Amino acid sequence: MSPAAIKRYLPWVVATALFMEQLDSTIVNTAVPAMAASLHVTPLSLKAVVTSYILSLAVCIPMSGWMADRFGTRLVFSIAVGIFTLASILCGLAINAPMLVATRILQGIGAAMMMPVGRLAIIRTFPKAELLAAMNFVIIPALIGPLLGPTVGGLIVHWLSWREIFFVNVPVGLTALWLIHRYMPDYRNDQPHTLDLIGLVLFGAGTALLSWLLEVFGEHNLDITSAAVLLLLAVSLLAAYGWHAVHTPYPLLRLALFRVRTFRVSVVGGFVTRLGIGGLPFLLPLLYQLGLGLPAWQSGLLMMPAAAAAMGMKLISSRVLRRYGYRQVLIVNTLFIGITIGLFSLVNAATSIPLILLFSLSLGFFNSLQFSSMNSMAYADIDPADSSMASTIASSLQQMSMSFGLACGSLITAWYLGGLPQTEQVGVTNALHHAFLTLGSLTILSSLSFWTLRSHDGESVSRGSVQITA
Repeated sequence: MSPAAIKRYLPWVVATALFMEQLDSTIVNTAVPAMAASLHVTPLSLKAVVTSYILSLAVCIPMSGWMADRFGTRLVFSIAVGIFTLASILCGLAINAPMLVATRILQGIGAAMMMPVGRLAIIRTFPKAELLAAMNFVIIPALIGPLLGPTVGGLIVHWLSWREIFFVNVPVGLTALWLIHRYMPDYRNDQPHTLDLIGLVLFGAGTALLSWLLEVFGEHNLDITSAAVLLLLAVSLLAAYGWHAVHTPYPLLRLALFRVRTFRVSVVGGFVTRLGIGGLPFLLPLLYQLGLGLPAWQSGLLMMPAAAAAMGMKLISSRVLRRYGYRQVLIVNTLFIGITIGLFSLVNAATSIPLILLFSLSLGFFNSLQFSSMNSMAYADIDPADSSMASTIASSLQQMSMSFGLACGSLITAWYLGGLPQTEQVGVTNALHHAFLTLGSLTILSSLSFWTLRSHDGESVSRGSVQITA
C-alpha cells in the first residue's frame, strides 16, 4: 500500500469509525424512556446507561496511547471498532437493565480507543503542513453525530423500537473494519515501555469518581457531606496522580508536555471553552421541547442546520487560519461562540423559526472553526516521538471537558430552576435562558486563555494545508 493511498483513504477510515461512536453517544439519550418501559424500570434508573459509558471512556482513554505503541495502530483500532460493534449488538439484545449497563461499559471500552488511536494515525501519516486539512475532514463526524443523534433516535424509536438504535452501528462497524484492513497504517513504538499501572489506578479512579459525581449530583439523594467527601477523594486521587507522574520515568499521561506553550493553551483553553459548549446538546432540546412545545424529532431538526454550517466552515477554515493566525482566530471566535450561546436566551414560543435557524447556523459555524483550531494547534510544536502521548492527553481532557460541560449545564439550569417542578413551562424556560447567559459568559471568559498565544503560533500547521478529497 503506497503512502499516497494511505493519505487518500486514512481520513475516511477514521471518520467512519468516529461517526459511529459520536452518533451512538447521543442517540441513546432519546431512547431512554422507551428503554425503561420495555425493561420495566423507571427512566431515572437508566441514568446508568449513560454514565457507565462515560465512566468507561474516562478510565480507558489514557491506556489507548500505550496500547497503540505496544501493539500497533492497525490492530488496536481494529479491536476497538470490533468491540464497539459487538457491544452494540449485545446492547440491542439486552434482556434487563444490568445487562444493558454492562454492554454499555463494553461499548465505552471500544470507543475509548477509537478517537486517540485514530487521531494518532492521522498525526503520524500527515506532515504538519497537511495536518489541519486532514483533521478538518476527520472532525466532521464529531460535529454531525451529536446533531443527528436526537433526530435519528427519535425517528427510530417512533417507527421501530429502541433496540434498532444499537443495530444501526453494525453495518457502519463492518464497513469501518473493511476500511481498516485495506488502508490503516500500522504505527508502533519499537521500544515500548511498561504500562503505568499505579498511574492508571490513580487517574482512572479520580476521573471516574469525579465524572460520576457530576452526573448524579442533583438527581440522587446524595447528602452534601457525602458529596463533599467524595469530591475531596476524587481531587486527592488526581493530585496524587500529578505527584506520581512527575516522579516516574514513564507515566500514564506525561504532564511535562504541558510545558509546550501551544499544546498547553490548546488543551487547557479548549477544556474551559468546551465547558460552555458541552451543555448545549442537552439544553437546546429542552428549550425546544419544553419552551416551544415541539416533539423530540422536530427539536432535533432545529439542531441539524448547525451540521451544515460546520461542514461549510471546513471548506474555508484553513484559509481563515492562514490569513489571520491561530491567536486572532481563537480569541475572536471564542467571543462569537459565547455571544451566540447567550442569544439563545432570547428564544421563546414567539420567536420565529428562521431566527432560531440563524442562531443554530451561527453556532455550528463558530464551533466548527473552534474545534479545528484547537485540535490542530495542539500538535504544532509537538515532536513526532511525543505524538502518541499528546494524542492521549488531548483526547482524555477533551472527553472530560465535554462530559463536565454537559453536567455543568444541567446543574446551572437546575440551580436557576430552584424548587419549581420541571413541568412548569415558564419556569423551565426562564431557567434555561439564564443558563444560556451563564454558559455564554463562561465561554467569553475562556477567550482570555488564548491571549498568551503569539502571532506566529501554529504556522507549521496552517501554512500549506491542502484539501483532503474523496
